[in-house]
Amino acid sequence: MALPHVDWFYPGIGLKRWLALAAAGAVLLVYALLVLAGALWSDDLLRGLGWGSFVERPYAVGVLAADGVVLGVVALAVGARRALRWRRTNPETASEIRAGTKLARGPRIAAIGGGHGLAALLSGLKAETSNITAVVTMADDGGSSGRLRREMGLPPPGDIRNCLVALADDESLMSRLFQYRFADGGLEGHSFGNLFVAALAEVTGDFERAVWESTQVLKVRGRVLPATLDDVVLHAQFADGARVSGQSTITTGDRVPRRVWLTPEGPQALPQAVDAVLHADMVVLGPGSLYTSVVPNLLIPAVREAVERTRAWVVYVCNVMTQPGETDGYTAADHLEALYRHGMAGTVDVVLVNDAPVTGEPARVYERAGSAPVVVDEERLQAMGVRVIRAPLAAAADFVRHDSAALTAALLRILN
Repeated sequence: MALPHVDWFYPGIGLKRWLALAAAGAVLLVYALLVLAGALWSDDLLRGLGWGSFVERPYAVGVLAADGVVLGVVALAVGARRALRWRRTNPETASEIRAGTKLARGPRIAAIGGGHGLAALLSGLKAETSNITAVVTMADDGGSSGRLRREMGLPPPGDIRNCLVALADDESLMSRLFQYRFADGGLEGHSFGNLFVAALAEVTGDFERAVWESTQVLKVRGRVLPATLDDVVLHAQFADGARVSGQSTITTGDRVPRRVWLTPEGPQALPQAVDAVLHADMVVLGPGSLYTSVVPNLLIPAVREAVERTRAWVVYVCNVMTQPGETDGYTAADHLEALYRHGMAGTVDVVLVNDAPVTGEPARVYERAGSAPVVVDEERLQAMGVRVIRAPLAAAADFVRHDSAALTAALLRILN
């Protein structure tokens, strides 16, 4: 639908400045007419304008009128062209324009992680700001992503796809299509979004370009960036000294990792991801799988150094539940200590923890799976040099996860 006339004056369209210049041109024309009539003619006025007393009235009128006409014509021409372009390409209502302008002025937030936890965070943040950069782990080697890595030599697109859909402007058919997973045939197990990104990468010859083009298709609010484009493999060592390789193998046993690392050592970070962290108002670590989603990003030297150097608030969002095979028995302080072991000591400012009770059937389901609510040992956290903020963050649903809106509200309270 076309914009009502009053809507052209809302911020964000860029039309008011040209209307103001056109009005200035009209003022010059009126001024020229007054000079022609002698109402404003005086040698003192001309000297004040720097013209001196030798300028004759017709010359002054001509200069003023010409300036007014040129200024008015140029302003109206550019303003009309901008208005037509808006009518052709932006059929939004006034409320949508105002909302878009508000989002564009929102805080700059860099969210680092992967998996469903990062997607849940992004889906809440996009309602408050479009200045979001998701820095996504590239260590995934399971499922559809793993198959595409092995068969096509591409970075894993799965976590990228989840973040793209989470930041999509609306729950459109295309968003649902990106999440569609084939159930039969040769494509069984693959999601359409993974195949779409993989095909774009083949066509363009550039995985980064493929991700960017996907943001245009889904009208993503913000940016989704791979932490690295290097072909990295995640390894883990357990308390008994045993080691495994591959992200998908780390959580298959009943042992908890002690440390993780990447090969090749020192992978190159995507420069845009580093820049986003350095210039953010807030850097958010998590929520998500501690050793397989959050920490792998921090094992990239340039990303870790950017988190250390940024002037932004660095907030670790602790998981609501422990994760079998990864954080069994972990308290909130144990989660933070794991970050410290991987280079984050002295870097985290705030630990955001859930204080909503997890009860009922969901709690029993998780208990049978070996998962339990994360205990918040606040005194130990404070002794580690961080500020602890509690908030009711758990979503009341079949799955015990962070509530996107509640998590976003808690993070914005920290900023404010």
